[in-house]
Amino acid sequence: MEIAVQSQNMQSARETHRNAQMRLAPPPLEHGVLLGTGTAPSHHGELLQGVFEDHGRLRRGLVTLPCPLFASNATVRLSRWEPELTVTPSWKTKALDAARTTLEVLGMSAYGGELELRGDVAVGRGLGSSTSDVTSAILAVLAAVGRNLAPERIARIAVAAEAATDPLIYFDRMLLFAHREGAVIEDFHRPVPPLAVVGFSSADKEIDTLALPRARYNAWEIECFRALRGLMRRAVARGDHRELGRISTASARINQRFLPVPRFDRVLEIAEETEALGVQVAHSGTVAALLFAPHQPGLERRTALAARRLAELRITDHWRYIAGSDSHVPYAHQS
Repeated sequence: MEIAVQSQNMQSARETHRNAQMRLAPPPLEHGVLLGTGTAPSHHGELLQGVFEDHGRLRRGLVTLPCPLFASNATVRLSRWEPELTVTPSWKTKALDAARTTLEVLGMSAYGGELELRGDVAVGRGLGSSTSDVTSAILAVLAAVGRNLAPERIARIAVAAEAATDPLIYFDRMLLFAHREGAVIEDFHRPVPPLAVVGFSSADKEIDTLALPRARYNAWEIECFRALRGLMRRAVARGDHRELGRISTASARINQRFLPVPRFDRVLEIAEETEALGVQVAHSGTVAALLFAPHQPGLERRTALAARRLAELRITDHWRYIAGSDSHVPYAHQS
């Protein structure tokens, strides 16, 4: 399956988040209904994930590969006269918890109503379906009441709702992000350099991310992460596609000890045959990818060859998109 991507101009969202601040007073509207919508994309797993030294201690962190192909859309209806806030579908309780917490932070816990979630982010694949739902729910509540919260505060609400979250709210730059704390370890101050992504599902099963045991890295792996962090900093600053591909492959290799990708050695051979930059994986899911430089000659021929080689492994569910851009259009927004 091949999915095309269309760019969306969301400059207003950029200004909204750039000027975000917490305002705790309730809205002047005391009667009637408040309506709001929020949208948050999926991601495509991680370019790098591990443990990293920060002020004398080790913190679990990751660098997310954005993916605009799939998204979660939330609509919320709030009223002072509703007894409680409910969610549809009823099983999306993490998003409901996030919406309720957002109302509490804003001093509006007396408001009830209905939160509805729609989207196409596959569950249990490592695409961040839970984070997409949670983030879109928070943005919908903020839109309904006409308030803003700083990205840092939104991230903390998200991690409280789902135990681990991805930095989808940080739309304009790459981060090394402590996903179990909702905090930034390092800000690389640059958008994701453009990457052509040939994504695929490495296994036909769902994975409960939070049920996975936490990876216990050895001393050698921890030293590798120290070096990879420095290389990531340099690669982002220089827009070095090849370096990003090598970093992503190294992180994927380390993750084989904890959540192995089936036929990983063959995937590496396909990457070499097609002159891909490297291999990328969801470190807690089944999604993986081959990364290419988007402006390199022969891209269509090489990605088509990659698709044929994957099909020989009986991997026929695959997709293509461009991650990042020079302008890095924001992709989480509210209205």
